[in-house]
Amino acid sequence: MTAFNSPSDEWNPDVARVSAEMANRLRTRGVEVYDSDSPADVIALIDAVEEFERVVESRGGDLMVDEPPLRGAAQPDDPQFLLPVRAADESVANYIRRLSAATAAARQHPLR
Repeated sequence: MTAFNSPSDEWNPDVARVSAEMANRLRTRGVEVYDSDSPADVIALIDAVEEFERVVESRGGDLMVDEPPLRGAAQPDDPQFLLPVRAADESVANYIRRLSAATAAARQHPLR
């Protein structure tokens, strides 16, 4: 995936379109994305979420079972495989740190 890191990238229509598509993918997974998040932030979020999901699946987790419906209150099959919720005032860096810790914990989960 191409990294967006030039200050002018945010104003590039193609970068804006791709960033919006990726932000929508994150939102469908229940991850909040804010207007203040840059295209580079969105890429970092996608990468971290996809890594978490790969680890959950490698440990035998089922994302459809472990994740409640969007904004739902269903209990996950295994709470350790639940994607952390990003707080409204949480920076991308802080959320990724928490998500990385959850990914590391999931790596230690016994295989199902």
